[in-house]
Amino acid sequence: MSSQIPFAIDFHVHSDDSYDGHEPIELILEQAADIGLDGVVITDHDEISESRRAADLAPDYGLIGIPGVEVSTRHGHLLAIGVEERPDPGQPFMATVETVRELGGVAIVPHPFQRSRHGVRKRYIEDADAIETYNSMVFTGYRNRRARTFASRRDYPQIGASDAHYLPNVGKAYTEVLVTPEAATPTKADIDGDDLVEAILEGRTQIRGKRTPIRKSAVQYGKGAVRKATYMFTSRAPLLPTVPASMDRST
Repeated sequence: MSSQIPFAIDFHVHSDDSYDGHEPIELILEQAADIGLDGVVITDHDEISESRRAADLAPDYGLIGIPGVEVSTRHGHLLAIGVEERPDPGQPFMATVETVRELGGVAIVPHPFQRSRHGVRKRYIEDADAIETYNSMVFTGYRNRRARTFASRRDYPQIGASDAHYLPNVGKAYTEVLVTPEAATPTKADIDGDDLVEAILEGRTQIRGKRTPIRKSAVQYGKGAVRKATYMFTSRAPLLPTVPASMDRST
């Protein structure tokens, strides 16, 4: 039987196509390669175009390409990993999970139970493919421990990710995915996104990394809140352009 090959993947990163993101995908891919990751998934808020472009460009940086998106469901956020199409935002959580599966992806619950970050409450998680039990952006370890307990009791595969919105935070936490290749003498070049999705579904994951320093987390939260408040104000003012424009889904 072929031995398992570990892949270091950060499954939760935002580019400047998110209202609270700041970095172009080219810099994110370069950073991921420089720090030794095997792949990074761009999961912008309800936008997938830059993620698809990043997946196409990833091999140029020596990385495996996997598209994804962070969907705003009616009950909180959901990571759709390995999909080429964005599920419609605003749908019930479980309906969105089913849509992700129909699209050939895995439905991962990010930062569960954290209402300030649109985490899904426990009562709405009837099923999922994996739980993000280590998010590097939490201020304390309590939320991660609660997510880990929830996942362990229900035997869900567990994921670690950076939730980075700034370049230096990429890869602070990541997931080591153990892929069992079919080839007799496999190399990493023989593996694609489908192999990683299969490994996640089978629970062949290990969490690596550490929390982002609280100062950097606070800066990210603060700037994100300001950008969201600015959007809420300008989107309702008839004579002002919407700022930031990336949040205006009507265009």
